[in-house]
Amino acid sequence: MSKFDKNQVSEFCLEGRFLDFAIKDGYKLKGLLLATSEGECYVKLAKDLRAAFNLQLPKGTWLQVVGEKTLDLKTGEVKLKASRVMAAGGEKGTGGQGDKGRRGESVGVSSLAESKGKSAKATILVCQKSDCMKRGGTGVCRALESALSDRSLSNEVTIKGTGCMKNCKAGPNIVMPDKTRYSRIQASQVPALIDKHFADKIENQREVVISTITIR
Repeated sequence: MSKFDKNQVSEFCLEGRFLDFAIKDGYKLKGLLLATSEGECYVKLAKDLRAAFNLQLPKGTWLQVVGEKTLDLKTGEVKLKASRVMAAGGEKGTGGQGDKGRRGESVGVSSLAESKGKSAKATILVCQKSDCMKRGGTGVCRALESALSDRSLSNEVTIKGTGCMKNCKAGPNIVMPDKTRYSRIQASQVPALIDKHFADKIENQREVVISTITIR
């Protein structure tokens, strides 16, 4: 029996309230947990959405999700994979999976992943498990906060604690916004990392300061 004989594939569109992200290995975004009119459900995100998704999305936000639904004909298991995630109107009672996306398309809302752009903060992930904390994680967090503050980046970059990153003996572990992962990080190394990964933002801040001084 071929894969196509085992599975029935169709399109889906559902609306629901965002509950949380599904995270693997403490920092890898995999999907979304949504509360719909039919109950809670998990929707896996396509790879391109994971890379661009807005991790600052507030819980409770109403979303419309469009993608591919796979039904295992043998087990009855249903898997949902999103190709688009959009802002929804938030009206109660919506959320059926039979709708082919007409509601989202009719209002012309743009993808959250595409529209996050300049308004969203970049996020630095820091392992908060005990092993990393014992190896200097607390000091690294403080150094990150201090380095961002010194460079006037506190409003543009946020620090988010995570679960275990599966590399405990090499802690502290952090992941920068571009997905670069660092292990055995010491607080003294943090300023150089911030300068490396946020050079453009730092330069922009300097230009703003220079412009302000010139105007005065």
